[in-house]
Amino acid sequence: MSVNELKVLLDQVADTRELVLRRGPTWAPVHDAWSDAREDAASAYGVWRRRRDVASYAAYRAAQDREDAAQDALAASPGV
Repeated sequence: MSVNELKVLLDQVADTRELVLRRGPTWAPVHDAWSDAREDAASAYGVWRRRRDVASYAAYRAAQDREDAAQDALAASPGV
């Protein structure tokens, strides 16, 4: 499958606005959402630093935006 075919296929999937979290032994949904987003952003940043292309920069910025939103939710959650 080509990259373009994959993009077309994924564009047909409806955005359900669901958040998917990895579950660890000490599960805390808001903290885990932020932690996962932070890991994803760090990984995307590393890819962009190596490739230095527009697509990897866009992926990094999207991951960073997700981390920022998760951080805001973490700061607003009770017990933090």
